[in-house]
Amino acid sequence: MDGKGGGINLVRVTVQRFQARAEESGPGEDAPIAFAALERQHAALAGELRAAFERLLASSAFTLGAEVAAFEAEFAAFCGAAHCVGVGSGTAALELALRAAGIGPGDEVVLAAHGFAASALAVVHAGARPVFCDVDWETGLIDPDSAAAVLGPRTAAIMPVHLYGQVCDMDAVRALAARAGLFVLEDAAQAHGARCADRRAGSLGDAAGFSFYPSKNLGALGDGGAVVTDDDGIARRVRELRDLGRRPGTGEFAGGRNERLDGLQAALLRVKLPRLDGWNALRRDHARRYAGDLADVAMLLRERTSTPCVFHLFPIRVPCRDELAAHLAARGIATGIHYSPAIHDQPAFARLPAPGVELPASERWAREELSLPIGPELREDERRRIVDATLGLLAGAELEAGRA
Repeated sequence: MDGKGGGINLVRVTVQRFQARAEESGPGEDAPIAFAALERQHAALAGELRAAFERLLASSAFTLGAEVAAFEAEFAAFCGAAHCVGVGSGTAALELALRAAGIGPGDEVVLAAHGFAASALAVVHAGARPVFCDVDWETGLIDPDSAAAVLGPRTAAIMPVHLYGQVCDMDAVRALAARAGLFVLEDAAQAHGARCADRRAGSLGDAAGFSFYPSKNLGALGDGGAVVTDDDGIARRVRELRDLGRRPGTGEFAGGRNERLDGLQAALLRVKLPRLDGWNALRRDHARRYAGDLADVAMLLRERTSTPCVFHLFPIRVPCRDELAAHLAARGIATGIHYSPAIHDQPAFARLPAPGVELPASERWAREELSLPIGPELREDERRRIVDATLGLLAGAELEAGRA
């Protein structure tokens, strides 16, 4: 969804448009609107989820086991990759992938300053140092030119984060990595099913880390994650690292983490995986409708033709972000901020050297971004309430501007 360039345009919003929309009321007009209505998704799948639980209960394979192996095979095939290794969380997936690639103390990993802090914490957990670059202002995704500017003699990897459900410019990332000899680790925690041309997220780098946190496009009923890769050696090493470094058939422990994926979560994810593309299509439809209603009042995510977004989140940007969030909350509408402050301003990274480049886009995203509800279970009457309430505040701002 292309945003308007050059800032937020409130002038085009008309009071007449808002009033016309406000007249279209739907059922449950006063009911709270959740940010992610997971109870609706699970109610529709209740019978299948219970059957998966009963199947797991009968097997007693609660840690790893047949359900994990089956999900790994199914998700690898979905992503178009040779291997999927289930782990305990998305953060663990990124950490173990880095460790499996031999990246650790003394190494640096380049990633964008705009995003969730867990991406950078995974680098720290692996023993390496995160180095921050800026993002593209229109997409919020890593800026390859900014990334190139912070490369140094210790740079060992680059971590493009497919934020909001849109794949990064992987041609540019891979070209940069090839020139500098870098390991490419996709952070695909928000991009289940997203594509770049005819390839899915998870098959675009040397390895990828996924999260199955409950609110993700493909969410478990608890924590979970996976490393996806075509590299036999990385897959084998991650399988050891997730299980305390256990070497199968030897009784030896080489050292690792206790980051195994639960059999129960794998069984439940297997119920959801066949529905993922359909759910993503619903997210895209909601996003299209939002864009038609809000393109004149907010800066929207620019969606590239080659990388259609699966909209894990629907971010808008307005200078009055905090005022708008409070305005919506007062009307029972939950929102999110993704993310503020920028990662380099988080206390966890206060002791790192100052970033080697300016980060104006990352810092502006942190000031202006607000996420609206976008899950596949969102009802059209709820989406209209969200739009009406948003236009209500911004149309009021237009009136004030007109009186000035």
